[in-house]
Amino acid sequence: MRFISVRDLRGKSAQVWRELDREGELVITSNGKPIAIICATDDAHFEQSLRELRQTRALRAAKQLQVESVQAGRDKLTEQAIEDEIAAVRKGRRR
Repeated sequence: MRFISVRDLRGKSAQVWRELDREGELVITSNGKPIAIICATDDAHFEQSLRELRQTRALRAAKQLQVESVQAGRDKLTEQAIEDEIAAVRKGRRR
């Protein structure tokens, strides 16, 4: 996978687009750190590519929630403690 700086993206955009055609995906960096990924697509595959990207992001977010839950000890909550928490939140929503 090829890395391109933000500066190169701005200054050499035609070259970057040619490389994207060749490589399929490029990583954009700022100060040497990755900040974005550009992926080639076309009209026929745009919706599928977007759906797959969103699915991957959702899975990553769910995994992060699981990790944070374990770190906070919430994975050891009893079923009753979970029900109590749900009841407290619902009670707070009522007016």
